[in-house]
Amino acid sequence: MHKIISDIEVRMQKSIEAFKLEMSKVRTGRAHPSLLDHVRVEYYGNETPLSQVSNITTGDARTLVVTPWEKRMTSVIEKAIMAAGLGLNPATSGDVIRIPLPALTEERRKDLTKVVRNEAETARVSIRNLRRDANAALKELLKNKEIAEDEERRLMDAVQKLTDKYTMEVDQLLAVKEKDLMAM
Repeated sequence: MHKIISDIEVRMQKSIEAFKLEMSKVRTGRAHPSLLDHVRVEYYGNETPLSQVSNITTGDARTLVVTPWEKRMTSVIEKAIMAAGLGLNPATSGDVIRIPLPALTEERRKDLTKVVRNEAETARVSIRNLRRDANAALKELLKNKEIAEDEERRLMDAVQKLTDKYTMEVDQLLAVKEKDLMAM
């Protein structure tokens, strides 16, 4: 029976990790190399992630610095960043590409907050669906007389505690991200 509980806990943790990944894609006012994670460039005939053809660092709080490993890739990388739809305007100086991040407007911050809240609700729904699946599995075990009623009740309480724990974690991550978005 503990197999069901441990399986659900692992799956809930994966939901949290997926939520964290989605949160990292939402741009705040600060520069972070993960902003360019989904940018792909043409490299010897293949679509390749930018991080595999260059070094991406933060120059300061509002500037990303991209250093291509091959000098000929500079213009290709610059075009890929502009075409990525991130609203970024790279500036090339020699073989280094600097990407200043524009400040977010108040309206854009509010829009991003709505996006973040939607992602949080998606994560909560995922966790609740896992709870439903676990409870259904426990009821099936009870129906097949593999466990007693008090055992089922105890395990359902354990599932609910896990659900509460991971839902609270989503709420905490959401609060941190909202605070980050609304900071000037």
